[in-house]
Amino acid sequence: PDMVIMDICLKGKIDGIETAIRMQKNAAMPVIFLTANADEGTFNKAKAAKPYAFISKPYKQVDLQRAIELTISHLAGEHNNSAPVDHIGDNDHPFILSDRIFVRQRENMIKIIIADILYIEADRNYCRIFTKTKEYVLSITLKTIEERLNNQLFLRVHRSYIINLSQIDAVADDHVIINQKAMPVSEGLKEKLLQRIHTL
Repeated sequence: PDMVIMDICLKGKIDGIETAIRMQKNAAMPVIFLTANADEGTFNKAKAAKPYAFISKPYKQVDLQRAIELTISHLAGEHNNSAPVDHIGDNDHPFILSDRIFVRQRENMIKIIIADILYIEADRNYCRIFTKTKEYVLSITLKTIEERLNNQLFLRVHRSYIINLSQIDAVADDHVIINQKAMPVSEGLKEKLLQRIHTL
């Protein structure tokens, strides 16, 4: 899982804290605890699982949503070996991790696997992310997302397009084709495109 939201009080022999610790032994994953037991003893015990957040019940939806966004932000910072990404409150900026990107769609943070992205198209101050099954519209510029994407997989081939090199179906003299979509290639970027294709 990308993230675990765990109630501390579970039915069975072990509680949510012990469950989280055992899960983390198999794979590193962020944990957010929910609990009606907000006493100091429970809180100190929960620290052993190194949770990203500890939320007391009853809780507001906005509190959980913010905890999730902060967790994603911290993860992005860890993957980039830097401080947590400061986009909390900047609703349309994506959180980009090593293999996935989280984008806001209305009230939800939607996960997109980076390898599934076909191409990204500029639309004035917006950009559109296309996968084989869906399109996502973000109110950020193409330049902003270009600076944060993995440049080993993506290449800007035109002022209006960033493409996923692994998704190219065909290359013509002045355009590339991905999923039956033809996208222009700027003259100054064609040589770079051909060099990158040869190294794949």
